[in-house]
Amino acid sequence: MSMTHFETRLCQLIQGSNVNKELSVPHLIEKMLARKEGHLTTSGAFVAKTGAYTGRSPKDKFIVKEPSTKSAIHWGPVNKPISPEVFEHLYEKVLHYLVAQDELFVRRGFAGADTNYQYPIRIVNELAWHNLFVRQLFIRPDEQKKVTHLPEFTIISAPGFKADPTRDGTHSEAFIIISFEKRTILIGGTAYAGEMKKAIFSIMNYLLPKQGILSMHCSANVGREGDVALFFGLSGTGKTTLSADQHRSLIGDDEHAWSPTGIFNIEGGCYAKCINLCKEKEPDIYNAIKFGAVLENVVIDEYTGEPDYDATDYTENTRAAYPLTSIASSTLPSVSGHPSTLLFLTADAFGVLPPISKLSVEQAMYHFLSGYTSKLAGTERGINSPIATFSACFGAPFLPLHPSHYAKMLGEKMIEHNTDVFLVNTGWQGGTYGVGHRIRLNFTRAMVRAALQGELHSAEMVKDPVFGLNIPLHCPGVPDHLLLPWQTWSDPLAYEQKAEELACQFKENFSRFKDISADVLAGGPLI
Repeated sequence: MSMTHFETRLCQLIQGSNVNKELSVPHLIEKMLARKEGHLTTSGAFVAKTGAYTGRSPKDKFIVKEPSTKSAIHWGPVNKPISPEVFEHLYEKVLHYLVAQDELFVRRGFAGADTNYQYPIRIVNELAWHNLFVRQLFIRPDEQKKVTHLPEFTIISAPGFKADPTRDGTHSEAFIIISFEKRTILIGGTAYAGEMKKAIFSIMNYLLPKQGILSMHCSANVGREGDVALFFGLSGTGKTTLSADQHRSLIGDDEHAWSPTGIFNIEGGCYAKCINLCKEKEPDIYNAIKFGAVLENVVIDEYTGEPDYDATDYTENTRAAYPLTSIASSTLPSVSGHPSTLLFLTADAFGVLPPISKLSVEQAMYHFLSGYTSKLAGTERGINSPIATFSACFGAPFLPLHPSHYAKMLGEKMIEHNTDVFLVNTGWQGGTYGVGHRIRLNFTRAMVRAALQGELHSAEMVKDPVFGLNIPLHCPGVPDHLLLPWQTWSDPLAYEQKAEELACQFKENFSRFKDISADVLAGGPLI
């Protein structure tokens, strides 16, 4: 299918009489309620259910193997190839399905807050609440200025279309397919809105590095003196929580890029986990969930309309989507200078990593490529004890290029800008999950604050005997004995055994990286 024909078919779809373009938030919510797509809560937020898919479906994500990309993509379990013929066949079927719908919703926006590296996007949605979601999550065009140029990428989202794997060449009824040559992301069979967000992040992780821009799975904020901090970490490690700080301005909560002039947010909104959300611990997030916000799979009291953020009836992966403008302390436009501090967050359920440690450049490269956190007992069927989880660059599912490409860029930028790096354990101490206890949030905040304010630069350090990490002996606002993990265990031998067990898993995971320099390898555990 030629590009001209491909674009013609899309133009025919979005010019149809059933298409709603650029609807305002109130108008969209009217549509959502009339179409019975969900309900309003007492705060005015809209809550929707995503059905069988309450999270991303990585086994259903593909990249079209095309002449311009086949030698650049890091093919494998994360980036699974699919042929152009399969993609074009599905494309035609999805468009045929959408034409028959009573209504469609189309919106334009941008990915990338820095206008020098900004990509226009267009989204075609079957569901009105999905259109509100993308309106809040991506960067919105200036209301006084029409977007007249052709979009660089188009998302076509049809949750109601179910693929037939035997005929359509997919893994299941759901599919997320990226075509870089056709500048199209085709999504079907799943109503989980996060697939649209992460698909755009995936394409930015391919496009930006080609311009010398490092794209990163991290949150970011900036202090009153202009000091920028980046928070890396997998889901559940505290990126969103720790970057929402009333004493600092939020740049963004999840996706950023590091250009020659500094940091910029890839998005225009936040997509926060809201399981166990409470106003006292996370006031910025709690207060942002108001009219215009979208809640996914949150249980609502049918009589009062009050959300129950502790309930897990549908999933533990409950989410809230809202624009950055809903955070009073946010920086707009979400662009700032070079970061002075990086924080690698991990929720260590083995209870052996220190609450905070300072990393050398080599250690930073090692832990960035490792991307460690823990899966907990009870979160998946068959998991009865904590399992070490490694996701390269803290975002392996979204990296079209080899992880070493991003790590090399990070190392170069750290050296160029003399950036400090800290490993922060937001997980357990005093024992493993189920025996020890989770590190208190107020202590973690105190350690992060000390790192950002430079109070740990001259702190006396001790080297972790297993992981080789430099641990401060004192930190303002934190009891000294909590800083050394082995002092919080009642059984020193049990601590040593568990620490060595985790260290071995680090090394086993790292063995899959080939051609890594000896300096980076030396940044790993000492055993």
